[in-house]
Amino acid sequence: MAQTSTSTGKNIRWYMRYLHNKIGFIIVGLVIMYSLSGIVQTYRDTDLLKQVINHEQILSPNLNESQLGASLKMKNLKIEKTENNILYFKDGTYDVVTGAAKYTTKEWYSWVRKVTDLHKSNSKSIVHYFTIIFSGLLFFMSISAFWMFKPGTKAFSSGVFLTIAGILASILLLFIK
Repeated sequence: MAQTSTSTGKNIRWYMRYLHNKIGFIIVGLVIMYSLSGIVQTYRDTDLLKQVINHEQILSPNLNESQLGASLKMKNLKIEKTENNILYFKDGTYDVVTGAAKYTTKEWYSWVRKVTDLHKSNSKSIVHYFTIIFSGLLFFMSISAFWMFKPGTKAFSSGVFLTIAGILASILLLFIK
């Protein structure tokens, strides 16, 4: 790989190392935030950092199981038993005569939800610009790492080996999932 020098002796390796260093410090806080919210996302099927919320709603009377689940936005709602016009389901009840539904949910605290929502941005959200820039910076950090050491050195060869191992591990995860 040919490297051109400027009159000050700075070449592409110097610029890549310089940018790698500066961008690395810029994104360190973002990486910490994304990594912590990623851990929380991994355990979203548990009660980690969740609070119990009690709900009371008046729905249309005489809803069947699927209509009730849709009205309460509960996937896979199953009626466990019926007594005196009251349908019992996990963590709640529904009165088929009055339409009164009482149930509890476990939801993340608002500050946790805000952090985890960074992982779920879409193109309609203004946050997606931030996500795209962050992703681009991470991509740059990955590529610029190859300019940290001279090709042919033990450190460079080790870096290439570890990169290939990381790519193979990612491919393996696709098949495990």
